[in-house]
Amino acid sequence: MGEDRRLAAVVALAQGMAAAHGSREAWRAAATGACRALGGSFAALSVWERELGRLRVLVNVGELAEGEEEFPEDEAYPVHQFAEITEFLHEQWAGGGEPDAWVETAEGPAAGRAPGYCHQRVAALRRRGRGCCVVAPIVLHGRAWGELYVARPAGEAVFGRGDADFATVLASVVAAGIAQTERLEEARRLAFTDSLTGLANRRAVDVRLERAIERHRRDDAVVSLVVCDLNGLKRVNDTHGHAAGDRLLERFGSVLSLCGAMLPGALAARLGGDEFCLLTVGPPADQVVKAANELCRRAAELELGDGVACGVASTEDPIGPVRSARRLFRLADAAQYRAKAERAVKPVVAGRAGPDDPVVRLADEPSQDEGGERRRFRGRHAP
Repeated sequence: MGEDRRLAAVVALAQGMAAAHGSREAWRAAATGACRALGGSFAALSVWERELGRLRVLVNVGELAEGEEEFPEDEAYPVHQFAEITEFLHEQWAGGGEPDAWVETAEGPAAGRAPGYCHQRVAALRRRGRGCCVVAPIVLHGRAWGELYVARPAGEAVFGRGDADFATVLASVVAAGIAQTERLEEARRLAFTDSLTGLANRRAVDVRLERAIERHRRDDAVVSLVVCDLNGLKRVNDTHGHAAGDRLLERFGSVLSLCGAMLPGALAARLGGDEFCLLTVGPPADQVVKAANELCRRAAELELGDGVACGVASTEDPIGPVRSARRLFRLADAAQYRAKAERAVKPVVAGRAGPDDPVVRLADEPSQDEGGERRRFRGRHAP
């Protein structure tokens, strides 16, 4: 491959990773770009999980052998089988600079390779009908992060020293792309995460709830929302200080997360101040109410706090048609407001109360004036 073509391949790889949305797309773009750049038929990207002592395959692309998957759930190999990443590479680093890529062939040790480091890769090449591979370490933040692996079928030209040098360059580009992806994902995480409790924040709830209602309208999926207000926070702040109040919020956040784990796929969130919620798509309403009951019970046992006021609204209950996220939120909020007013120790559930319940009357009203109806309730909750 000429210099111009290799430069174009590097640019294409970098652009592919930059355009990726999330880690999985970035991994695929890295492996696909490297495979094309090196004229391979197969490529994989693996990460070194130090705490587990293994190389875990993140993505496979190209011509997959039997048993290989694009995004494998559990394809991993003990690091001692591929000791370069923990031993040989560090010997190279000792002299300064970055570790270089190297070539393996199905015929045995490649020229210049130290013995004892290649037998597992040779066996893997033969087993999968591949003739050679080039392995490039990926270094991130000054540490071995994982490796880029590109292979060719048996019978095709074997990778040479020039290919290995080029693979080292590609691995550096991949490392930069991974670092950028990690930074972007951290920024996204912070944008949708409450900094005190580590739960999702109001922005995350708004986005997820809109999607949930779309799914409800399309597939009639059950969407449920638990809105709760932590009682006694102001008293704790005034009496024991804001540090104690923050600890109470953190502890309740942990309780909310624990109870949310009872509901597959539930999103636990802090809306702001002393207000929290659980959002579920799929679990039956009765299961959600059961989790809300457990939430109330556990909240009542928290030190310093005064329990929680909890309201539940579910599209599976008789609350009328739910065509917007705002309506479901309003119904759950109204139920929570009544629970607080009555000092209820259990959740109030929209659509399950008596005939004189204002929540039931609200559920039966038409929804054309949602903005006007909202004025009856606390505007700070309005989406």
